[in-house]
Amino acid sequence: MNEKEQEKSEQTGEVDYKERRSRRSRAPRRAQGQALQEALGISPEELKDIEGKLSVVKFLDYFSEEPLDFAFKERTIDQYVKRITEKIDKFEFGGEEDKLLKKGFEDKKILETVNKIKSNTEELAISKGINRSVDKRLRRLNLMITGPLLGVALLFFLLPIFGINLDTFIMLPLICVFCMVPQFVRNSVVKKWFQFKEETRNEFYLKNRDDILVLKSYIAEVLANIRFELLELKVPLELIKFSLFTRDYEDLNVISQKKLKGMTEYYVSFAYPEGMEPFPIPESLQQQYNQPIFPERKKSQKAEKNFIVLTEMKGKNGIITSFVASLKDNLADNINQMLSDSKFSEADLGLSEIIPNYPTDNAIYCICGEVTEISTINVCRWKDKFNFYLFEGTQCKCGDKIYAISLVDEEDEVPEELQEIFLS
Repeated sequence: MNEKEQEKSEQTGEVDYKERRSRRSRAPRRAQGQALQEALGISPEELKDIEGKLSVVKFLDYFSEEPLDFAFKERTIDQYVKRITEKIDKFEFGGEEDKLLKKGFEDKKILETVNKIKSNTEELAISKGINRSVDKRLRRLNLMITGPLLGVALLFFLLPIFGINLDTFIMLPLICVFCMVPQFVRNSVVKKWFQFKEETRNEFYLKNRDDILVLKSYIAEVLANIRFELLELKVPLELIKFSLFTRDYEDLNVISQKKLKGMTEYYVSFAYPEGMEPFPIPESLQQQYNQPIFPERKKSQKAEKNFIVLTEMKGKNGIITSFVASLKDNLADNINQMLSDSKFSEADLGLSEIIPNYPTDNAIYCICGEVTEISTINVCRWKDKFNFYLFEGTQCKCGDKIYAISLVDEEDEVPEELQEIFLS
């Protein structure tokens, strides 16, 4: 890139994809845990203990706020219960404060309460005509739809062998219908589930208020224990940032918040006791800890292969009205090359403007079947002659991350080199 091109990119806010990807894949100079240990003198065992307690808090907090999300998910619940039980059992070998946490866990019958609430969510769901989780329903419907589609495709293949030629004008509409049916069904299932949650959330909370408050009281105990431990270790409380789905607990500072699937996720840190001066933050940690100390692990290498193309896109002037989301992982190398040859600038419009009614009527799904939450939208300029959208999703609960690309306008002429990506 010459000086003029570089100056132009800086002025327009465009960023070369190769530079973005190299920055994203560059290994950190030191692991966050190692940096914290070196700067503050915390042992690995103490750091692991804090992280374990926060994982217990995050599960119980999410479960107490959105128990309907765990209905008919026995395997998911069992996995969480196994993990938190292992962590609680280790409290027996800790100090007096940790032993009190274990005793509180047993006295409040946390596991029994979780199972009771889960049973009540399933009873409510069944009474409303829902008898399995969204994931299972989507998988079952996909199988039910895929079978007939394969049958029809086989029929199209066999009939010419027996001398029966099908008119192309008949095949094309049928193929379009078969491509749109799975997307329509998935949208309908997800929309019905969100409606069910909105309509029953208050009703469920009122009927199960006492049990939910038991969970919240234990969460408050664990948070108080973590805060006490951090103060004992003289850890600057601003460094320990984590997310919760309620702000009702004491001694927390809310840093920021965002909407997530109809909920509000709060990004928080612990507050100092009244009148206490904050611990100084070592200079070596000033910039490195602008992000959470304990982030969820990401599968960065796999993410760049999870490309979805919004085919059969309908839309004008940057507004997308309909599409069929098609997984194009087999074209990952071609898409990565296209992105490498492109410059990026942030879209002027927000997601609600670009894709109205997302995700109720139009949605992009993760490979596991969950609706993808879009975090970033870029307008990409390929070789200074073709624009397209790049939608970047947040990391899904399954650990995957989705990238989706789309035309900006249905009448845009796709360059011949990119037709395999956008039109195949």
